[in-house]
Amino acid sequence: MIEHYHKWYSQFFDRDFEMLVFGEAGIPIIVFPSTLGRYYTSKDLGFIHSLQEQINSNKIKVYCPDSIVNQTWLNFNISPEERIQNHLAYEQTIIKDVIEFAKYDTENEKVVLCGYEFGAYYSLNISFKYPDLVNRAYAFCGIYDMKQFILGHYDDEAYYNNPLDYVPNLNDPRYLDQIKDMAFTIVTGNFDNHLDESKRISQILNQKKIGHTFAYIEGLGKNWDKAREVFQFYVSNL
Repeated sequence: MIEHYHKWYSQFFDRDFEMLVFGEAGIPIIVFPSTLGRYYTSKDLGFIHSLQEQINSNKIKVYCPDSIVNQTWLNFNISPEERIQNHLAYEQTIIKDVIEFAKYDTENEKVVLCGYEFGAYYSLNISFKYPDLVNRAYAFCGIYDMKQFILGHYDDEAYYNNPLDYVPNLNDPRYLDQIKDMAFTIVTGNFDNHLDESKRISQILNQKKIGHTFAYIEGLGKNWDKAREVFQFYVSNL
């Protein structure tokens, strides 16, 4: 399996940014790390190896960007406003540096996003905000209520990055139609600490008549072996 390491300076976050890329060609899949994970975490946990058949056959090409959640939502040494600004800088790095590169690299117009925990949040939040860039999103054991990380602070930027709040109020039919054109898979389980958030986001999508797959899997959330098995089942069959 071909693997490439990328490192560049992010003008948006004012720091070096790292990413691993697997494969030569195929559908571009962005795999976000789990909470506090790094760009190599999905590889180390065996998630990428579980897709090696699809990667080696050029069905998919996988991009594993770094995560800086310890400098955004989980950085309690800075103000909530700064956390949100850091999150927005990370989001722009993903949009401009990772997704645009993956589209160019594979000659595809859109990408697939997926991830566990905070990686699931990035997958859905970016899909909802930039539906012109994404055609499918997989969200496993996701964290979707950002208010729990900003200690009572709330402004427009917090609102527009909290999908449990802003998605119910999306009413522009042109915008909603783009979202409805995407395929969403939301997966949770009995050991998911944020099970209720996955249920809530699924309810919201139902209310907005946004088609999606919702799966509840016994044992999911207990260990990475089960997580890897579920990840392989869904992502390898896209």
